[in-house]
Amino acid sequence: MNLKLRLIILSFLQFGVWGAYLTSMGNYLGSVGLGSKIGLFYAMQGIVSIFMPAIMGIIADRWIQAQKLLGISHFLAAVFLIWAGYYGMSAGENVEFSKLFILYSLSVTFYMPTIALSNSVAYTVLVNNNFDTIKSFPPIRTLGTVGFICAMLFVNFAGIQDGSLKFNFSNATDFPSFQHSYSQFFVSGILGIILFFYSFTLPNCEVNKSNEKRTLSDALGLKAFALFKEKKMAIFFIFSMFLGVSLQITNGYANPFITSFKAIPEYADTWGSNNANALISLSQVSETLCILLIPFFLKRYGIKKVMLMAMFAWFLRFGLFGLGNPGGGVWMFILSMIVYGIAFDFFNVSGSLFVDKETDRSIRSSAQGVFMMMTNGFGATIGMLAAQEVVNHYVFSQTDPSLQLAGWQTSWYIFAGYALIVTIAFAIVFKHKHNPEEISQIKH
Repeated sequence: MNLKLRLIILSFLQFGVWGAYLTSMGNYLGSVGLGSKIGLFYAMQGIVSIFMPAIMGIIADRWIQAQKLLGISHFLAAVFLIWAGYYGMSAGENVEFSKLFILYSLSVTFYMPTIALSNSVAYTVLVNNNFDTIKSFPPIRTLGTVGFICAMLFVNFAGIQDGSLKFNFSNATDFPSFQHSYSQFFVSGILGIILFFYSFTLPNCEVNKSNEKRTLSDALGLKAFALFKEKKMAIFFIFSMFLGVSLQITNGYANPFITSFKAIPEYADTWGSNNANALISLSQVSETLCILLIPFFLKRYGIKKVMLMAMFAWFLRFGLFGLGNPGGGVWMFILSMIVYGIAFDFFNVSGSLFVDKETDRSIRSSAQGVFMMMTNGFGATIGMLAAQEVVNHYVFSQTDPSLQLAGWQTSWYIFAGYALIVTIAFAIVFKHKHNPEEISQIKH
């Protein structure tokens, strides 16, 4: 099989595993009385992202070939997630938070480091076979997002009815879609098992047999924290954490929010309220397309303006959720999905390029790790825990559907207000002179 095609399949499955539950799990948790705990489940992804990628990276560098460690990690993640699905099936509506949370936590503990491992495998295989990673990797990674979208659409439209797998593309309110049940964990787990076997068919990624002694600080990349001594980099990393607060909020709460409109007679039969995951998948489509805009915008406007665009897009993302509805206001939901591509890509990808340009080659990989730790680790964790407090106060403390809907709108406005404050503060505090020539010189 063509080598690039093999890596495309790897990327497709890697993110398909995540897409099967990331945007719909909040809906299931709400249906079994755990809506007030949604933030804890999503915060756990951030917590394990602080330390597990570094630990797995050390193991892959020194002892176990990366493609094999990738497979083993997916196997363990899949086993715990399938176990969580089985528990959900047997418990019905009497799901205990502690049991489900422990199984889910064990699963993401092994899944989250696979994102970096799969990238490492792809880079190593491409380099070992004399491919230009700058040209070859982006299309491979883009197909990962396609896998995420396909998994989202599958759990949205598929369900078990009358003992067999069926698909529903209408706005039927009584269809047992996977997005509303524990079945999404089975879908993700099965994809993970497939990827476990597939990983062992990939070319070998040799481990480092060097006897060179490295301190724990070296291994964990802690030297990169010295960048905080530089004012500009310290400000950038701190604001990366502030913006990272926004990253997982819609993953956790968009689906239960849109689905909540089913309890309002005016919106009960709308397509959007019955197919929230499919509607949200437009965000990932936008993400895929917006990656292509980054080189132009970075070269023309520079990192500060591009980051400001991302921050303002988060303001629009949340604000449009508060203003929209799945009926006549569905266009605002759709617009919110479109701006997500700018909000997510212009921040993550542009931020990564900025770190690449501003750091010394000897700590460049570690500096990227610090960027990811501040955003997807500390930022996302703080964001989900804070968002949980907001949503619990304004939404889940209410029992009347109309009052819950008003609570959702208030929550989105609070998130939008936060994003706007961060945008204004970044515009004032962060100083950077744009040089278009520097952008064209960035290498990976």
